[in-house]
Parts: sequence; C-alpha cells; structure tokens
Amino acid sequence: MSNFSAANPNPNKSSEVAQPPTDSVSSLKFSPKANFLVATSWDNQICVSVRCWEITRDGTTMGSVPKASISHDHPVLCSAWKDDGTTVFSGGCDKQVKMWPLLSGGQPVTVAMHDAPVKEVAWVPEMNMLVTGSWDKTIKYWDTRQSNPVHTQQLPDRCYALTVRHPLMVVGTADRNLVVFNLQNPQISDGKEEKYEGDVFLLKKPATLNNNIRAIFLKCFTFG
Repeated sequence: MSNFSAANPNPNKSSEVAQPPTDSVSSLKFSPKANFLVATSWDNQICVSVRCWEITRDGTTMGSVPKASISHDHPVLCSAWKDDGTTVFSGGCDKQVKMWPLLSGGQPVTVAMHDAPVKEVAWVPEMNMLVTGSWDKTIKYWDTRQSNPVHTQQLPDRCYALTVRHPLMVVGTADRNLVVFNLQNPQISDGKEEKYEGDVFLLKKPATLNNNIRAIFLKCFTFG
C-alpha cells in the first residue's frame, strides 16, 4: 500500500475546497436542487462555522467557489437543506437552530431552541416542519413561523443520530437505543420511561450495537 500511495498519492484526482474550515468538520450536506455544498464545523473562533460552496466541473477537473458563510456563537454540529434548495438549517453547541435563506441572500434567524446542544436537524417537507434532536434528551417539532415547538418528545437518552424518510423517523440515542417514529401519528409519550403510545417502536440496545450510535441511514422500509 505504501508503494501505491507513493506512486499515485491522488488516484481519484480529488481536490480540496477553496477556503476550507480550519477545525473539525461536523456535517456535510449537498443541496437537493443545485451543486451547492454546505459544511459545518467547530471553528467558531474565527466567527465562521457554516460555509457554502458551489461545486464546479470542467471536464475531469473538479473545483469549488465559496458562495457564502454564517456564524454561530459556538461550534456547529449539524445541518439540513429545505427541500426546495433555498434555505439551510444549522444547529450546534449554542443550543439553537438557525434558518439561513441562503439563495435570497437573507440573514439567518433563530427558529428553534433546546436546553443543551442540538445534535441533529431535519426538514420534513411532507409535514412542512423542522425536527430537531438534542443532548437535552428531546426531539422537537417546529413550525418555523412560530417561536414555540409544536410538540416535544422525550427520548430515553441524548440524541446522537437522526434520519427521516417519511413516514418514518429513526433516532439513535446515547444509551444505544433506536427509536422508530411514525410521523403520521407522532403523539407518542405518556411520560414514563421506555413506554410509548401511538406508532412508535423502541429497539432496546440491539446486541450488535456495542458502542454509541453515531449515524443512521434509512434505505427502504415497509410500514402498514
């Protein structure tokens, strides 16, 4: 392997983006409508923690053009695009989620708050709603036109991962639980630990999960 690397250190002709983050990258998201890439990072010390590039291609050569950036008061942990590709949501250690109308050039506004860092954020177009997951052990549903959450759902532990493919949402928590939500019937908690009402399934510490859950991907499902 060392000989291969020495002969061709960049076999895929990869290129670094222009003006990259100066600290650890926490999330990467492509626009659903254009060749725009958003990255969030821990480099809030220089007041830029969410960046957007336009990814370009000239024949076999890839390039990137910095388009815009915004800041949070503390490191940013997550991001999501609105389904129409006009808006970016970002959340992190400042316990808030910002809505950034990137394409219109507007200023970011705070649309969600938690009592601890926000680890995951997702836009659900079928509900026209934002979902946020936090280390405060809650999931919150937001109408971005309102200051208060539409619904707050307690989790078994801190939210570490979240993914949505409507009508399902799966949340991974710090105690190695996987909680599966039916978003068509999200009224699910009766306030008692590990007991849920409605269309929710708690997969308690699967034997194959020996460590904390960091990411979840929904590929296909059957729900009836």
